[in-house]
Amino acid sequence: MLVLRSAALFAVAALFEIGGAWLVWQGVREHRGWLWIGAGVMALGAYGFVATLQPDADFGRILAAYGGVFVAGSLAWGMVADGFRPDRWDITGALICLAGMAVIMWAPRGH
Repeated sequence: MLVLRSAALFAVAALFEIGGAWLVWQGVREHRGWLWIGAGVMALGAYGFVATLQPDADFGRILAAYGGVFVAGSLAWGMVADGFRPDRWDITGALICLAGMAVIMWAPRGH
């Protein structure tokens, strides 16, 4: 059950962080304005809060593992929001990152 909770929290964190960064990008690069930028900043703050809800108490481990989720999630976000089509190397790299995330977070530890 802890693995499912942790995975769900990573997914929510990814929505907030990637979505927030995308909103800031849209506000600045696509000239959509301060409302988009402000919404992005709020979403990025929410990401920071969601990360604290992980069952593991080690900040470094959580953020390191989240990096793998961020890589895969960013590619997925680009596909949905911007029509990006990843090639096989993008997909291979994302799968490697997710495997690394799983090892960091859920490998059996003797403590």
